[in-house]
Amino acid sequence: MAERVEEGASPGWFRQLLSSQRREARRVIIELMATRGLMPLLMKARNGEAWTADERRILIDHLRRLAHLSPYLIGLLLPGSIILLPIYAWWLDRRRINRRD
Repeated sequence: MAERVEEGASPGWFRQLLSSQRREARRVIIELMATRGLMPLLMKARNGEAWTADERRILIDHLRRLAHLSPYLIGLLLPGSIILLPIYAWWLDRRRINRRD
């Protein structure tokens, strides 16, 4: 059974790094959760309905939230990103499987 490392056993810079990472991860999640109503609002225009002035303001607020998150999201969306490598490996492996068409 693995032993837990005591809080005081790790160096101060490492604890600070982990705390910073947790804080930013919480921030990203909170901002993404705040944009929950974005898709239905965008689809309203696609379905031929007009946005009201209040809906336009809400839409602009959602887009501003996403724009502030863009530095975080760019790292996830770039081809070859370390985060995407396992997904690329799975997709390439899946393509090698013969289909029963």
